[in-house]
Amino acid sequence: MAISFNLPSDVEKNLAARLGDLGQAAKEAFVIEGYRSGRFGISIVRRLLGFETRWEAEQWLSGHDVPINYTPEDLEADRQTLNRLLGGSDICKRTRIVRPFNTCC
Repeated sequence: MAISFNLPSDVEKNLAARLGDLGQAAKEAFVIEGYRSGRFGISIVRRLLGFETRWEAEQWLSGHDVPINYTPEDLEADRQTLNRLLGGSDICKRTRIVRPFNTCC
């Protein structure tokens, strides 16, 4: 799908001089706003910008001063996944280090 809109020629020249490829600049602005607003996630960012991995997309967002959408719920889900994969571990409340259950200092 292609999206287009008209710009006055003087505005187009001014923006092109500062931003280069206006189509790419508009696409990137769209991606940034969509991700910041939560309208779409990192996999859409990756696909729209043609990155192979989510890590490339996250690095690109970081380079554009866009914080990664990672909630406390995401952290808890990741913690539970680690617990499952590591055979039952937990985060020590004092040191904040992941340790096997019942081995906290």
